[in-house]
Amino acid sequence: MALDITGILDAAISHASASGHLDEVNGHEAIHPSASGGITGAVWVERVTPVRSSGLRSVSTLVVLSVRLYTSAQQLPMDAIDPDMVAAVDALCTAYVGDFTLGGLVRQIDVFGANGQALDVRAGYLPQDGAVQRVMTISLPCIVNDLWEEEA
Repeated sequence: MALDITGILDAAISHASASGHLDEVNGHEAIHPSASGGITGAVWVERVTPVRSSGLRSVSTLVVLSVRLYTSAQQLPMDAIDPDMVAAVDALCTAYVGDFTLGGLVRQIDVFGANGQALDVRAGYLPQDGAVQRVMTISLPCIVNDLWEEEA
């Protein structure tokens, strides 16, 4: 079995695009600030690692996606930045938990971190090309069953 990373990424991007909160969603980590003026999303693979809940002859994996939301930290009114970002994060987490298997592509979203990484959101600032972006990054842990086969 091969890792359907394209399918998993597409499912995460699709939920972000359908949220109604984002002006655009990229399938890669942004290296320049968005010109959209609103909230931009980006989805990429953060890490892939085996999990203990593997079978006897197969290895299941934890695939952690980063889903980062970006917006200018210098827009007005500044008091509206975090409420808008949190509303977008809330919509995305609701969608990811609601589509627990990403349409059957993964065993589960590891919401509580049974395999090490829980669903998590971290806020911060990111300097890019002389601009400062307000960011909120969702760690989206996905468990993929029986990805690698062990020899007998």
